[in-house]
Formats: sequence, C-alpha cells, structure tokens
Amino acid sequence: MSSHVPQILVVDDDPEIRKLLARYIDGQGFRVLLAATCAELRERLATNKIDLIVLDVMLPDGSGLDMCRALRGERFSVPIILLTALKEDVDRIVGLEIGADDYLGKPFNPRELVARIRAVLRRQAEPTPRQADATKVYRVEGFTIDPALRRVTSAEGEIELTGAEFDLLQVFLDRPGRVLSRDQLLDLTRGRDGDVFDRAIDVLMSRMRRKFAGAGANQIFKTVRNGGYQLAAKVDVEEHAP
Repeated sequence: MSSHVPQILVVDDDPEIRKLLARYIDGQGFRVLLAATCAELRERLATNKIDLIVLDVMLPDGSGLDMCRALRGERFSVPIILLTALKEDVDRIVGLEIGADDYLGKPFNPRELVARIRAVLRRQAEPTPRQADATKVYRVEGFTIDPALRRVTSAEGEIELTGAEFDLLQVFLDRPGRVLSRDQLLDLTRGRDGDVFDRAIDVLMSRMRRKFAGAGANQIFKTVRNGGYQLAAKVDVEEHAP
C-alpha cells in the first residue's frame, strides 16, 4: 500500500482564506502548501511535488484563468480546481475549456472543497473498474491508447489529455459505436460528484475533438442530434498478458 500523502497547493490572495483552508485541508490528511500570487505559485511548482492545485481566479499579479491556460499549454497535467466568486455557467465553462478539472464558486464550505479534492484525485490516480484491466491497449485511427499509462500516442507524437478528458475517452472506447447521452456520460465519468452540469460534457467533447483534430483526426467522434455523442471510428483492442 502506498504511503504517499497528497500535497495540495492552495493559491489565494486572501490570508484568512489561506489560513482557513490550510488548517482544514491539513486536518483531512493532506499536506498543504500556500501561495498568494501567480509568481509564488510558479516558485512552489519549481521546488515541490504538487498533486493538486486549488487556484483562485482573482490574484493580484494575474488571472487564475490565464495561469491555468498557461500551465495546460506547458503540458502541466497536475489537476486544478478553480475558485471564484462568479457562479454563472458561462464562467464555469470557460474554466473547463482551458483545462481545469473542477470548479467551485465562492462562498463555499471547506468540507465541499475537500470532497472535490478527493474526487479529482480519485479520478486522476485510482484505477476504475474499467481501467483495472490494464492489459488492454486500444488502436483507433492510427492512435494508440494505453489505459495503464493514460496516454494517447500516434506517429506524430502524444496527445495530452486531462484526467477528465481521458475518463471520457475511456467511456467511448469501452462502448464503440454506441450513442451516449449527456446524462449517461456524466454518470459514467463523474458519477455526478459535486456540482456537475450538462454543458460540462459538451465542453469536454469540444476540447477532446480539438486535440484529436490537431493531430489529424477530424471524424472520430460524431454528434447525434437529440441523442448525444458517438465514437464512430473502428476500435481494435489488444490484450497483453499482465
């Protein structure tokens, strides 16, 4: 059994919020580092092993949204939960579009944040029943998808997917050709943990399509009107001895 204790980086310019979250998250069995600015966030990342970032959108030296976008552009895959006083769906969608793994509006109960942290880390690190059989490797339109490594590669290189994107891709790989509704995809990927909403699936699909299209595959996923989404490409599955 692993003895690793996840280290959470909390980035917020309000010292009272930092103190409150540090005390509560630490009391829930995590290690906690703190930062008040984008610059301090960069310093912590350079000198520490971070397992998840709790990132406020409004920071004195920049936007948490811009920082999230920059980190994802640098292929930084550590999960990010955004905090913001804004609660409109459009703001949550922007956060998901730029690569955040979850989104929590202020004010919030620290207990809910810890629940989100646990859910994101669980999706990121623990094998689900469908991933437990890590001997499977999928081949789709010239891409190789390895659930054990959570990697998507082709002759041109690797497609960097977030944890939420890979979970969504895995659902389609296990059900090639099936039309899956948004409700089904939400249940299969997130179990409706926390404050999920139907547009989240549309955002994830858009991001994933864009990444595959950038690698030369434009027709892997199909939108079915009034139905949902479908993996339209042929899927070959290779079984390897464990």
